[in-house]
Amino acid sequence: MTAERKDSFFSKQEKIQWIGYSEQTEEELGGLSIENDSFQVHPVFIPEQVNEDYYEGFCNNLIWPLCHYFPYLARFEDHYFEAYKTANKLFFDKVDQVIQPGDTIWVQDYQLMLLPEMIRQKYPDNKIGFFFHIPFPSYELFRMLPVIWRKAIVDGILGADVVGFHTNDYVENFLKAARLVSGYGNKLHYVHMGNRIVKIDSFPISIDYEKFNGSYDDPEVAEVRDQSRASLMEKIIFSVDRLDYSKGIRHRLHGFTKFLQDYPQWHGKVSFVMVVVPSRDTIEQYQFMKMEIDQTVGRINAAYGDIYWQPIIYQYRSMSYPELVGMYTASDVALITPLRDGMNLVCKEFVASRKDSQGVLILSEMAGAAQELGEALIINPFDINGIAQAIQEAFEMPAQEQTKRMDAMRERIRDYDVFAWTNDFFTQMMMLEQEYERLKQVLLTNKGIAQMREAYRASKNRILFFDYDGTLSPLVPDPSQANVSDEVKNLIMELAERNTVVIISGRDRLFLDERFKGLPVHIIAEHGALIKTKGQEEWVLNENYEENWIDSIRPILDLYAKRCPGAFVEEKETSLAWHFRVADDAEYADRRAQELAWQLKNFIQPELNLQIIEGNKVVEVKKTAYNKGTAARSFVEGGVYDFILAIGDDTTDEDMFEALPETAYTIKIGDDLSSARNHIRNQDEVYHFLTFMVSAG
Repeated sequence: MTAERKDSFFSKQEKIQWIGYSEQTEEELGGLSIENDSFQVHPVFIPEQVNEDYYEGFCNNLIWPLCHYFPYLARFEDHYFEAYKTANKLFFDKVDQVIQPGDTIWVQDYQLMLLPEMIRQKYPDNKIGFFFHIPFPSYELFRMLPVIWRKAIVDGILGADVVGFHTNDYVENFLKAARLVSGYGNKLHYVHMGNRIVKIDSFPISIDYEKFNGSYDDPEVAEVRDQSRASLMEKIIFSVDRLDYSKGIRHRLHGFTKFLQDYPQWHGKVSFVMVVVPSRDTIEQYQFMKMEIDQTVGRINAAYGDIYWQPIIYQYRSMSYPELVGMYTASDVALITPLRDGMNLVCKEFVASRKDSQGVLILSEMAGAAQELGEALIINPFDINGIAQAIQEAFEMPAQEQTKRMDAMRERIRDYDVFAWTNDFFTQMMMLEQEYERLKQVLLTNKGIAQMREAYRASKNRILFFDYDGTLSPLVPDPSQANVSDEVKNLIMELAERNTVVIISGRDRLFLDERFKGLPVHIIAEHGALIKTKGQEEWVLNENYEENWIDSIRPILDLYAKRCPGAFVEEKETSLAWHFRVADDAEYADRRAQELAWQLKNFIQPELNLQIIEGNKVVEVKKTAYNKGTAARSFVEGGVYDFILAIGDDTTDEDMFEALPETAYTIKIGDDLSSARNHIRNQDEVYHFLTFMVSAG
C-alpha cells in the first residue's frame, strides 16, 4: 500500500510512503528507519496467529481459491474473517500514523479489501485508489461467501474513489456484486454512493517493456541463450510458474503428452524446459501437488525418452533474471496455460524480451492477458487436444507469420507498459475529481430561492418541469397509492394558468391521466416515450433522437478496435458501427465482437436505452428509445422561454437536468450527487418551494 504526497501524483519532491507487512518483529527491527531516495517504508506488525488466520487462512485458503474458480478448495472459517478484520485494522492504524492532508492512498489487492472504507470513514477528503490483482469471480461464486462477509468486502472496496481490475470481465463481475450485495447501481461504470461517486474500470497491468526489450543484448542473457540453443534440441518449449493449482501445470503436462502421442515425428527434436518456482511448499496440499508433478514428469520421460533424449527438463527452483530472459529469447514456444489468472505477466515478459520478433506464444484463454494478446495461439487449458495442436501449429509457423504476430503484441505492450498503467490509473482519479466537482451537492438557500423568485418575476415566458414520484408525490410502499395532495394540485393549477407546466414521469399514461385530469398541463409518460399536450386527448409517441450519446459510447468501441487489429469504428448519423470484417484474425475478432455486444447489452444498454444489433461482421449501436432528457428538450426547443425550471428526485431525472440549457434552474430532491445545480433536502420542502413561486407570480 502506498501514499503519495501533495497535489501531484508523481511529485519528485515527496517520498512515497510504503506501508506493508513485516516478517520481522518490532523488536528485531529495533526502530530502524527503512528508506531510500524515493521510498520510506512503514512496517505493519501482525501477531503470528492472527497473520496465520488472516494471510494463510482468509486470503489463501478462501479468497484465492474462490476467485480462481476452485470453490471446493475454499475453507469458510469464522476465525479467518475475524483475523482478516484485525489485520486490515492494523494496516489502518499505520496509515493513521502516516497520512497527511492531500495524500493520495493506493491500496493493493485482495489482502486489504476492507481498508479503503476504513480510511474513508476517518479521512473523507483524501483520494483513495484500490487495485484488485486477481480475478474477481462471477456472482455465482462470490455469493458463496456469508452475507456479512460479502457485504463487508463490497462496501470496503467501494470506500475507494477509483477501483481497478485487470479486465472488463472482472469489472462487470464486481459491478454485479455491488448491485446485488449492497444495492449500488452504476452508469457507465460510475457507482453513485449518494454523496460521492466511485469509478470502476479495467487497467490491464503490464511490465517494464524497455527493461526486457533491452536485456536481449545483455552479455549474460546472450550467454544463457547461446548455451541453451547449443545444449537443447531443435525446438525449445519454455514455461515458468510458481507452484500453484491455478497455473495449470498438470494440464500442461497432459497436453504435451498428447503432442508426443499425436506427432511422433518430433521425438528427439524437442526439449520442454519447465521451471516451477517454489511457493507455499510447507502446505500439505502444495506438497502433494509437487509430488504429482514430479511423478508425471518422470512417467513422460520414461515413456518417450531414451538415453539420448529427455523430453522434459524439469527444475524446481527460482531463476535469476539473466537465466529467465535467456530462456525467453532462446525458446521457440512459450507455453502459458493457467486455469485462471488475473493477468499473467510471464507472457508479456516473453513478448517484450523478443527483440528478434521470433517465437510463438501459446496462451490460455483463462488468463487476463488473453484479451490483449490476441495474436498468440489462444487455447483452452483443459483441452489437451487443443494444446497438442497449438504446439504443432507453433512449430510449423513460418518466420514471417511469427514476426507479424510478435510485432503486433510487442507494440501493444510497449504502448501500455507498467508506467502507462500507473499513469492511466491516476489520470482516472484526476478525472473523477472533475466529475465530482460537476455533480457535488449545492443546497438551495433562502438567498438562492429569493434570486430564483426574482428571475421568475422578471420573466415573461416560463416553462416548469415536475417529476411525479418523490417530487410532487411522496414515495410510498405501494406505488399505486402515490397521490398528489389537493394543496399541491392547487399550486400546480395556479402555476399552469400563467406558465407552461410539464409533468414528466416514468409512470404509464393511464396513471398520469387519472392524477392530472382537468389540469391545464402537458404530460410526459414512460420517461419520454409518450407525450400528451395540454388540451389534447391523444397521446403521441416521441420520435426525436438524441445524438450526444455517441460521445459516451465511442471510446468503448475505439478501445475494442485498438485491441483487435483490423477492426474499426464507423460513425453514422444516428449510430455507431464496430466493423471486424477485415480483422487480421477472424476467430479472435469474433470473440471480441461477442464480448463487446455482451458488455453493451448488459451494462450500457439498460442505462442509455440503446439498441444493440449484431449483424454480419459488425456490431451496431443505435438510439431507439427515449428518456426524460429528450422529452424535456423537445418542449424547450419548441418555444422561446426566458425561465426554465426542472425538479426531480431520482436517476432518471438526471437526463432531464443534463439536457436542459445551462440557464435553466435545476433542482434535485435529496443529497445524492446530481447534475442539478441546486438541491432541496427532501420532498416535504417541495410544497413550500412551490408556494414561494406562486406568490412570486
